[in-house]
Amino acid sequence: MFNFLKKKSSPKDELHALATGKLIPLEQVADDVFSQKMMGDGFAVQPDTGEIVAPITGKIESIFPTKHALTISTSTGLELMLHLGLDTVELNGAPFSLNVSEGQMVTAGEPLVKMDLAAVTAAGKETTVIVVITNMDVVAELTTVETRSVTAGEVVQEISLK
Repeated sequence: MFNFLKKKSSPKDELHALATGKLIPLEQVADDVFSQKMMGDGFAVQPDTGEIVAPITGKIESIFPTKHALTISTSTGLELMLHLGLDTVELNGAPFSLNVSEGQMVTAGEPLVKMDLAAVTAAGKETTVIVVITNMDVVAELTTVETRSVTAGEVVQEISLK
């Protein structure tokens, strides 16, 4: 009878670890653009292995020519950027082998990229992989990330959408 009084529940989404390793809050990433959340909020993983998986189910919207970053959109309206390593754009794609292409649908936990961690490190770059929500205007709430060990595909952050 009084349905109009019920609070409409907002859609929720989950972000999964994109690699096995050490989960860290975005504020601890050694790059001001990410640590100061200039591009959006999210999390990072210091990977133990080079297997990079989808942090969410969605569509691969773009892959940078240097393969160091890609974007994913979801059916709930989220837009994510995955950034593989710090300053790795300078490596011209050499340490990255793609398993996906633009326009492809992926499910959370599906392998996206194989990252040669040794090659990134040998080039003097950091291997930290980052997930950033680039359209924070659709996010009502985002759970806090605590530093801990994670396995690729494990849920690490929950999002309530507006």
